[in-house]
Amino acid sequence: MSLEDRPIMLGNTPSESSDREVLFGPFRLNPERRQLLKDGNEVRIGSRGLDLLIALTDRAGEVVGKRDLLALVWPDVVIDEAGLRVHMASLRRALGDGQDGARYIVNVSGRGYSFVAPVTRARAGEPAPRVHVQAPRPERQFPSIPTLLVGRDEAVDKLATLLLKRRFVSVVGAGGIGKTTVAAAVVRRLQSEFNEDCVAFVDLGTVSEPGLVAGAVISSVGCTLGGSDPVAELLGFVADKRILIVLDGCEHLLDASSGLAGELFQRAPDVHLLVTSREPLRVHDETVYSLNPLAYSVDDIPSAADAVATPAVQLFLHRASFSGFDGALSDADAPVVTEICRRTDGIALAIELVASRVGTYGLRGVASLLASNMELSLAGKRNAAPRHRTLQAMLDWSFKLLTEDEQHLLSRLSIFVGSFTGEAACSVAGNEMHDSAEIAATLTRLVDKSLVWVHPVGDTVFYRLPDTTRTYAAAKLEEIGESELVARRHALYFAALFKMLALEHGAYADIGRYASHIGNVRKALEWSFSRADCTTGIELAADAAPLFLGLWLLVECRHWSELALSSIVRFGELAHREARLQEAYAVSSMHTLGNTPEVRKAIRRGLELYEAGEQALPQLRLLAGLNLFLTRLGDFEGALAAATRCKAVTERNGSLSDRVISEWMLAAACHLAGNQAAAVEYCRRGFELEMAIGRLEINLFGYDHHFRAEIALARSLWLLGSPRQACGLALEAMDEAARLPPLGNYYMAVVHAIPVLLWSENTRDSAEHIERAIARAEKHSVRGLGAAAQALKGEWLLMTGKPAAGVEMLRQAQRRLQREQLHMVIPAAARALADGLARSGRYEEARTTIQSAISSAERMRQTFWMPDLLRTKAEIILTTSRPDHAAAELALRQSMDHARTLGACGWQLKAAVLLARLLEDRGQDAEARALIRPIFDAHPEKSGSAALADAQRILNAKDEPGQS
Repeated sequence: MSLEDRPIMLGNTPSESSDREVLFGPFRLNPERRQLLKDGNEVRIGSRGLDLLIALTDRAGEVVGKRDLLALVWPDVVIDEAGLRVHMASLRRALGDGQDGARYIVNVSGRGYSFVAPVTRARAGEPAPRVHVQAPRPERQFPSIPTLLVGRDEAVDKLATLLLKRRFVSVVGAGGIGKTTVAAAVVRRLQSEFNEDCVAFVDLGTVSEPGLVAGAVISSVGCTLGGSDPVAELLGFVADKRILIVLDGCEHLLDASSGLAGELFQRAPDVHLLVTSREPLRVHDETVYSLNPLAYSVDDIPSAADAVATPAVQLFLHRASFSGFDGALSDADAPVVTEICRRTDGIALAIELVASRVGTYGLRGVASLLASNMELSLAGKRNAAPRHRTLQAMLDWSFKLLTEDEQHLLSRLSIFVGSFTGEAACSVAGNEMHDSAEIAATLTRLVDKSLVWVHPVGDTVFYRLPDTTRTYAAAKLEEIGESELVARRHALYFAALFKMLALEHGAYADIGRYASHIGNVRKALEWSFSRADCTTGIELAADAAPLFLGLWLLVECRHWSELALSSIVRFGELAHREARLQEAYAVSSMHTLGNTPEVRKAIRRGLELYEAGEQALPQLRLLAGLNLFLTRLGDFEGALAAATRCKAVTERNGSLSDRVISEWMLAAACHLAGNQAAAVEYCRRGFELEMAIGRLEINLFGYDHHFRAEIALARSLWLLGSPRQACGLALEAMDEAARLPPLGNYYMAVVHAIPVLLWSENTRDSAEHIERAIARAEKHSVRGLGAAAQALKGEWLLMTGKPAAGVEMLRQAQRRLQREQLHMVIPAAARALADGLARSGRYEEARTTIQSAISSAERMRQTFWMPDLLRTKAEIILTTSRPDHAAAELALRQSMDHARTLGACGWQLKAAVLLARLLEDRGQDAEARALIRPIFDAHPEKSGSAALADAQRILNAKDEPGQS
């Protein structure tokens, strides 16, 4: 019998008598009396918790399965694992599990629980086995080191090396970031260098008066004060000793600490000093080490594996386990936990305080607490230093140490969301009584005190308040009654800044350099429209719209542009703002709400305003938008007319780059209108013109038209008979679009390039791009293109032998595509659905679906899709139990005729191969080869698709005797 299968018995094992007791740590457990004592005092513990403890100690060191524990403790009651976790959490709290490094019960993921503390057994009443423990000298006590010290190995190694080499190192960082913990770990790392009597840890947090600093150090090093000068006594005592002194928490006693540290370093050559403080001592020979926050994933939607690989999440989960959270992190919850760690800025104390509430509120409940700014009041460990029991207390400690000017500036800086520049701080948060130089100096002092963080980006220095500090300082700003004043200055500053930047719609190449302003722009817009300051709000919404679009924040862009447009009463001098807003509203709405009449109206209104101003590039952008809008609606002829109009505008007063874009727009329009040769010619002409000016990085209506041209070229080349070249171009375009902003390029690339692969029956290279596009589209609320990607996944499922799943996904996708009016791809999705229904044996539904798709394409004049639709109709006819060969042959010949008209020999060959098989079945092999030969010869490439391989087989077949 294995250990895991061994029966559990409450009380004692069969080999032990009933009067035996279990001893561990300070506890004595008597299973027979059902009594738990700690240091002789009874511990109040529930009966279920006691049963769990008895069961676990009975098999100490082994893993006890959860089902075993449930069967043992609740033999006649139905209870799930959640109930077990609650009782286990209560038991851990009763034992003090996790406090001061004590560990008793651990969860073994996927298996159960194990009692890990050393266990001894004795008869009832018999004294515990004597273990000699040397009582620590009070002056030698050090802070406990957590059982899990994550993300600090590099810091500990670096500090240990620096301390031995330079002797005087200060660990500087924000309150709660883990300076004391790291210092304790450094001491432990250097145990071989300094014996126990040569290390002193001085907690200056308990010292309130500067004159007591030297006395605190004297007490810690074991010196007996014999004179009236503590500093002289201390220096005399350590002058010839090799000793490590840790001065922990110096920020409130900087003058006294710095003076003493300087004396010790200069006059005691073998003394090593490790200092922790929220700002440097600024003493000669001091080496400052800035302790960074714990890292967390930078991805918006990290996987569980990626999230758990970061130290901030590891600490969060470890601390949460002691609050009752007892489960593995799922992919669905990974972004929630990552956002919690981001919201707490990777500050260890903040993470621990928040994580301690997971057992009560759950992961998402804790995230809601943070959204409500409740983190400041969350209480931590009762045995922690008073200044570390809540974030409020920690920040109160820091705030009281500031001068009045520093307090005032910090409060005003709370108006900023995210990063801000020094110029912004002076303009928005400055005091009228001080000039910019004084404000900059005060800001520098706040940086020194770790209350403001610095983030250099290129040549610009950005500042940021940690979120917890910002929440605290905002309350202080409210207390002094300046919230409204500072908010107004904040809104006016960012309105003026974006007016000066003059960002252009579509010029997204350098948009990343302005991304740090997005939080402040949101706040300024919220204040402007909530206070009826419409002029500021309208101007900022118009001027910042390219930023929202460039970062692909489409829902927000639509919201602010719609709000600004509804606030405009007189157009007059704001006419240019209205044009920008109409364009922003059209772009964002088309991608998030679909191809609605409001989008068309916004495009036309914007064109009217731009035409009145005779501005070529804005007209080009909106004509590109009209072209895209009509393309998405499935009006391929209208889209071609818009592209032709765009060409006329650029020839009249456009730049060379404008002409390039107009060529590419015509290429995409000609491709869907059915002229593949013209599409290829326009593409190549555009690429030749582009070579003279370099790679264009202009996005019109959310799309880079260079990518759009590459994909149009790939699709046209496939239809013209070059599948290998086409698939290569399609893959290159998707890979490049995945790397470059904005995200609209990638969605567009996937939706239009994946079909090229599927036309060649290449399912291997399609799956990853389809899945990535679906995930990103859902995140950014790009519903139309998300539905198109979902339809492609349905088709992929059909092609990989999963017709039932494919049909269900295609049905969902088609409903969404209809809602979004994305008619450009609805025929392709309907064709795939009909194919899937036929593969599933639902022939009547398949025939109805394909006929409906053909009728719809005819009604909308979408001749582009007719060859594929008619070929699929023939395939469905031939899969029935009684196929109508004449009807199938008619559909195939119609498919070939349409393909010939479009110049699409790729589609013509797919229909011809199917028809050739019919001819072969009738013994007409020669006719089959004669049908295939000219179409095969028209292909520049002779391999690269399933149809070409089938055609080659037919052509290589020899007549058998008797065949005509």
